[in-house]
Order: sequence, then C-alpha cells, then structure tokens
Amino acid sequence: MAAKSSISDIDAQIEKLRERKRTMIAKSAERFARAATKSGPAEMEIPDEEVDRIFEEVAARFRKGEKEGPAGAAAPPRRSADRGTGTTAEVSHDG
Repeated sequence: MAAKSSISDIDAQIEKLRERKRTMIAKSAERFARAATKSGPAEMEIPDEEVDRIFEEVAARFRKGEKEGPAGAAAPPRRSADRGTGTTAEVSHDG
C-alpha cells in the first residue's frame, strides 16, 4: 500500500524541482552566452527587442525542422556574421 505524502514532503519536492529548474535555466543561459561571446554579437550594441526578434526567428526555424523530422529537414542556411544575435535578455523564470 502506498504511503500518503505529507504537505512538508510535497513542499520539499517542489523546492527540489525549483532548484533543478533554476540550474537548467542557468546552464541554458551560459550556453547561449558562450555562443554569443564566441561569435561576437555579445560585444555589439543590439537593442533587446531586436535580440528577441532574432531569437524568435531562430526558434521558429528549428521548430519547423522538428515538425518535418530529420529526413525532411535540410540544414538551415548560415547567416552572415554582420547580422548578429546579441546577448540573452534577462527574464525571470521562477514561479
């Protein structure tokens, strides 16, 4: 017979999941920051709105590829370096 979880057990699980979420977000942010630093856009003065728009375009391109599957998706064309992607915008993901 399964034991019922107490409220404090559930609260502890929630806190562990929140910490895990924070860690995953930090690792993701580091990954994108590393890419932006390596390729140069991190040093460019790009407005946050432009950075958001560019990342939305990139995400849409990759989402489209996911829908098509590996066999139907061709490699995406490379953008020129002068367009840039900028740095990551600060967004709170804690809930």
